[in-house]
Amino acid sequence: MKTALVCGAGGFIGGHLVKRLKSEGYWIRAVDLKLHEFSTSPADEFIIGDLRNQAFCNEIYNQNFNRVYQLAADMGGAGYIFTGDNDADVMYNSAMINLNILNLAKVHGADAIFYSSSACIYPEHNQLDSENPNCAEDSAYPANPDSEYGWEKLFSERLYLNFSKNFNLNVKIARFHNIFGPEGVWMGGKEKAPAALCRKVAQAVDGSEIEIWGDGNQTRSFLIVDECIDGIQKLMNSDFPGPVNIGSEEMISINQLAKLIVQISGKNLSIRNINGPVGVRGRNSDNTLIFQKLNWQPKSKLRDGIEQTYRWILRQVEKKEKPSV
Repeated sequence: MKTALVCGAGGFIGGHLVKRLKSEGYWIRAVDLKLHEFSTSPADEFIIGDLRNQAFCNEIYNQNFNRVYQLAADMGGAGYIFTGDNDADVMYNSAMINLNILNLAKVHGADAIFYSSSACIYPEHNQLDSENPNCAEDSAYPANPDSEYGWEKLFSERLYLNFSKNFNLNVKIARFHNIFGPEGVWMGGKEKAPAALCRKVAQAVDGSEIEIWGDGNQTRSFLIVDECIDGIQKLMNSDFPGPVNIGSEEMISINQLAKLIVQISGKNLSIRNINGPVGVRGRNSDNTLIFQKLNWQPKSKLRDGIEQTYRWILRQVEKKEKPSV
């Protein structure tokens, strides 16, 4: 039987990945600090523990796995990444996890090891124009990420590539661009823009307003999680190591995204732009390389994914606000 170790399986993308791997016939050992918040994991084993701890990692990575997926990281949305309050934790926690996993990959091996990097590694100076950001893979250097999260991701990319070179590991690296969808964090400060906006709209009273950080003209592209998992598996089944973007080229401003969600909700809401952390002015996935190497591109439209996500978050809001009997 094919075996997989999924680190970060209690998280948003990790939870969806476990479901996909199970449907593909894998025996799965899932690992995280916590169980998945929104669904029961179908993993064969779900082990709770701290991947920063080398002794714990020794216990969970104690054999050769066909595939290792390392998605565990200390991360969150703009309200978590760009305030500066969490920078030391973001860098230390994620770096320790990656060092521990690679140290054991060197010992036990794996047919392929996946590392989830981020579009946050791209230089800030290439993302100042909201209409024409440059996020091609070869634009990563000279390095100048706009957050410590981006710096840690870039360091860890180099870590994986050098372990691959020196210890003959089959490493695969993808740079995620704003992955969203159901069963993800939607409140509490670590949620990303689509989830935060869906929550604000779902909670808003018809005829009121919602707040948007910044002027709302900052642009992004967003990819529904099922498409992300498709891209991961396409990469893992290939001979290409990456790094490669996994994202959508359908760019939209944050104000436009908010208006789309309002339209889907059927409510009459206005937008008020306020001061707040916003990140770079523009970011959009460049899918030239992944199409060239893997013949992959997203199939779904942003609106379809946003509709699916809004309906799910609306149900969560209604459950939370429902008075207890």
